[in-house]
Amino acid sequence: MLDRPPIALEQEELEAMQKAFTPEVQKLNSDYPYWDKVKYASTNNHLNPRQLWFAIKFLRQLNCTVLQFGAYKFSFTVTDEMFELLHYFDMNIGGNLTGDQIIPSENQNAYLISSIMEEAIASSQMEGAATTRKVAKDMLRKSERPKNKGQQMILNNYTTINYIKEHSKKELSIDQLLEIHRLMTIKTLDNEAESGCFRKNNDILVMDGITGEIAHNPPSHEELETLLRELVIFFNKNEGPFIHPIVKAIIVHFMLSFFHPFVDGNGRTARSLFYWYMMKQGYWLIEFMSLSRIIYKTKKSYEKSLLYTEYDDNDLTYFILYNLRAMKKAFEELKVYLKRKSEENKSVILLTTIKGINQRQAQLIQIIQEKPDVCFTVKEVENRFSVGNQTARTDLYGLVEMGYLSEIHLNKRKLAFIKSPDFDSKIDNFS
Repeated sequence: MLDRPPIALEQEELEAMQKAFTPEVQKLNSDYPYWDKVKYASTNNHLNPRQLWFAIKFLRQLNCTVLQFGAYKFSFTVTDEMFELLHYFDMNIGGNLTGDQIIPSENQNAYLISSIMEEAIASSQMEGAATTRKVAKDMLRKSERPKNKGQQMILNNYTTINYIKEHSKKELSIDQLLEIHRLMTIKTLDNEAESGCFRKNNDILVMDGITGEIAHNPPSHEELETLLRELVIFFNKNEGPFIHPIVKAIIVHFMLSFFHPFVDGNGRTARSLFYWYMMKQGYWLIEFMSLSRIIYKTKKSYEKSLLYTEYDDNDLTYFILYNLRAMKKAFEELKVYLKRKSEENKSVILLTTIKGINQRQAQLIQIIQEKPDVCFTVKEVENRFSVGNQTARTDLYGLVEMGYLSEIHLNKRKLAFIKSPDFDSKIDNFS
């Protein structure tokens, strides 16, 4: 069970003020540790854990920004690590950079579709969707009907992210928030009437994913109208003290989770608002980064950051730092992915030198080389490359005519395209 921090007595607060500016206290505070780490820390000036914690708390309160939503007060402190990470993101995922500088324009659609799929899958898996990435991606690419609740969650997430992309420059409204939740939860709730609706009672508890105990009692449903109206204003306006846009996006994510306005789907909806705000503020590369995949891999740390925040006087710094660190990992994964794709594209470019082969067809040929048993459909090619039906058909039938693909009937109505018997000899002749 996670320990709650101690509460200082008046004399302890006075002692904390005297010790707060020692180098040892400042160094320990640089990582912004929670009480569960501070209580085991040792210092040369023989401060006991309580004294050390109160000294750190005094330091944090000197430079904190305070936010108020309804009757709830929150705060956060911008640390040196946060400054460094925010500068890094400003230089790399937004600002004046253009897509062509990082991702070649001819590949952006394919990369973006793949990234949105990854985000949809990971965000749903966090909420219990039990399916593999391969099965989920095949379902999305082939536009197949979901076979179970987990696949439906992934399809909903994918649909919602695309909805947000289309509306990213618009202001958030209560109606749009309800629409996002509706899209996110279609056919996945026990009571379908609760999709796209705020909860109407307080029969809801948030459990600690680590201990299984009650971790959070959300605000009363009677407070939701006020809280969400203030959150919409916070999302749309830049009033009060300046808050860095990335920090603000993370706070929006936290607040919706804290308010818990829906019976289910709060986490997925909260993460979608984070993406919306990031895109709205011009951080275009966030579309290509799967933050939920990092969160899914480090779910215990994610849950701890939520608990740390609530247990330590609603100090948002823990949650902000966790998300910034996760973003750094997501960006590093994207760079590795782009490097690998760059190597793969060298062979794609070589294939485009074959007379009559365009880049999409070259990529399809490369996929067959890697996965000889792959089976393409027109709809899958539409989704994979974000092209129209006629373009997808032209690409596939062009490869049939050139002898790289064979056409087969999956059933009376549906056609598919597979590796032709002459494929290997044609590739060998080209090589």
